Amino acid sequence: MLARLILAAILATALATTALGAPSRIIILRHGEKANAWELCDVGAERANALADTYLGAKATKSLFANGEEPAFFFAITLHTLELAAPSAASWSKPLILYSVVPDESDDDDLHVKALNRRTQEAAANIMQNPALNGKTIVMVWEHKHIANAKLEAKFEGEAVTLRKLLKLDVLPGVPATWPGDNYDYFWIVDYPPNSNVPSKFTMVKQEFGDPFASVPSNDWDTPNGLDASSGCTVKND
Repeated sequence: MLARLILAAILATALATTALGAPSRIIILRHGEKANAWELCDVGAERANALADTYLGAKATKSLFANGEEPAFFFAITLHTLELAAPSAASWSKPLILYSVVPDESDDDDLHVKALNRRTQEAAANIMQNPALNGKTIVMVWEHKHIANAKLEAKFEGEAVTLRKLLKLDVLPGVPATWPGDNYDYFWIVDYPPNSNVPSKFTMVKQEFGDPFASVPSNDWDTPNGLDASSGCTVKND
């Protein structure tokens, strides 16, 4: 009987530790500007290199990581997010963990959205319950509607399908309900206190690049990015 009680206590402690295995910081950003369903346009590819050079790479000039710190992992979900994250992850000689959802050639948008829902849920659950990430900084490059989108959340009411809900960002003030279609140029930085999976701080940081990346759009939140069809990039997608 005593042995069973000890075993139960050990299991309960292990489960509690797992439940509180949240990273200390999650850096969230959207994929770059895209040419089509499969790849980034030239502007998006330039943004990927600019991010590695300026904010997210091992030798970034305005690194988002503290001195001596490095990201534990980079996470992505689509081909666009993979392409954006690749230069930064490679600069650290880090793997890029992909919760893959590829374009659906059947044009069944509902099926594709549900796949993104499921993979976003899986990624969030694994990240927030992984003791190996406890106290670490990770980077999530994600599809913008599955970061935050009021219409999507309303459509799947009662089922958390965005990072805003799954990572409990909605408990904090100042977290936008929707990521605008024209904005590719912001970071959402979320901080968690030790041994907690409830965030304590939210910060938005605009991506601003100097030469040789000064032509990469750096528009304010929810304002036009100035790109048109001549750029080779797709237009705004709410």
